Amino acid sequence: MKTEHKIYIALVVLALLGVGVFFTQKKERAEREARSVTAATADLPSVGFSSDDVEKITKISIKNADKSDVTLEKKGDTWEVTKPVSAKAHTANVRSVLDNLKELKMKEAIDRTTATYGQYELTDEKALHLVAYKGDEKALDIYLGKSGSRGQMARVDGKDGVYVVGGYSSYLYTREPKNWRDNAILKFETDNVIQASVENKNGLFSFSKNGDAWSGTFAPRKAGKLGPAGAKWEKLDPEKVKDLLRAYQGLGAEDFGDGKSAADTGLDDPLANGGVVKIKLKDNAGDFTVNVGKTAKGQSRYATKEGGDGTIYVISSWSADWALAEPKRFEKSEKKDDMKGGDAHDDEAAGHMDLGHE
Repeated sequence: MKTEHKIYIALVVLALLGVGVFFTQKKERAEREARSVTAATADLPSVGFSSDDVEKITKISIKNADKSDVTLEKKGDTWEVTKPVSAKAHTANVRSVLDNLKELKMKEAIDRTTATYGQYELTDEKALHLVAYKGDEKALDIYLGKSGSRGQMARVDGKDGVYVVGGYSSYLYTREPKNWRDNAILKFETDNVIQASVENKNGLFSFSKNGDAWSGTFAPRKAGKLGPAGAKWEKLDPEKVKDLLRAYQGLGAEDFGDGKSAADTGLDDPLANGGVVKIKLKDNAGDFTVNVGKTAKGQSRYATKEGGDGTIYVISSWSADWALAEPKRFEKSEKKDDMKGGDAHDDEAAGHMDLGHE
């Protein structure tokens, strides 16, 4: 065999040996890294819940640094707010928290000491403190702090260190206290309504449905005294009655008037301060009465539901304003009789042009 051939063979063998060494070292490095990751995550705190475990939670405490503390407790099959007030809880919002608890998972350790709690807003004063109970036993006690490029920072009670937790949706836990409460006031289908009325300082508006057609009457109030109802209300617009019903069919509270007296809210005399809306469903499926009082904030007003638990609600002006209605609120819009044919269109177009120049 020629010398040059021997040299080529030796080079090939050497190259193959080099490739073998490279892949061997790569495999060993990957195994070391895997063992390192396993070792690093093996002692991470466990924070998640299985689907079965989450259903065993009976109490949730949430302490926000800048909001009132909230405590939710399961009573039988329903959830209630027990702090800062006692009230029925908003079922969907509680459910969203329970579902999110199943997604929590510790991903990595940032610091195994307490030295950086301030840096990551994990001090008692800054962090959101979440505690979940199974009966009297704590199933989770965790503090949530700053969220950054590395993820959501957290620490676990009883274990020093800053960790990154995955699956946490902060907006689910940082609601205002009022948003943990059940805000539903009324729930009905407008097609099931057969009668409705609005009474206020202006008078009494009475509406009834025959088939699919709405009719109504108006009895004016003068000097505080209700007079007789007029004849058939020719100017009544049935679509306005439907608008009234739509405003109340899924009536919910914007806020609550806890601690307010009847005089404060004007609910001691709703006819003078706001109005009374009554709705009757067919087949004796229900009668609803909502008393509307004084302005709470902005244009929203205080309200209560008769036959309820006495909760004072704050409802939007879109709903509340119907209780304060004047006759024209339920009447057809007036049209100018002298606007006919082309002249009417010309005048309307001119009006639009003038508005455009202003």
